Amino acid sequence: MQKRSAQRNEHDDFASGESGASLTFPQQCSSLRKGGHVVIKDRPCKIVDIHSSKVGKHGHAKVLITGLDIFTDRKYQTMLPSSHNMNVPIVTRTDYLLVDAGTFLSLMDEKGHLRYDIRCPDGDLGDALRTKLASNTDEALAVTVLGAMGEEMVLDLKTGRE
Repeated sequence: MQKRSAQRNEHDDFASGESGASLTFPQQCSSLRKGGHVVIKDRPCKIVDIHSSKVGKHGHAKVLITGLDIFTDRKYQTMLPSSHNMNVPIVTRTDYLLVDAGTFLSLMDEKGHLRYDIRCPDGDLGDALRTKLASNTDEALAVTVLGAMGEEMVLDLKTGRE
């Protein structure tokens, strides 16, 4: 019996790899519900309306799904057979202690790690963040960060009293 030596192919590249964690998981269309999440046109969406049609002459029952992008509030629709699978995004909500606010926020997690990569929101929420932080009160300010499919945004501001 001849022993084969392990040889590396010159085209193999193991310098980088992924952790194996996925940003989505599959779920059958017929089991999706209003208020849940789904990926439509590569965007994470919250399902605002879902309609099922009856089985027709040519096969499957169809499901019409209407969703709002959770980051931009843009409306998306798709129609698929109810037996097909759709991707569902893994959506996270994380609370951070607000340390500082500029163009980007300085946030601290529960383990004491700082992060500086989340942009300060525009509009009323961004103004409220800066105003509360500038008022120099001794109350703790926390922000809720919504994350899905590699994107994150500040969703809410909480004071120590709430």
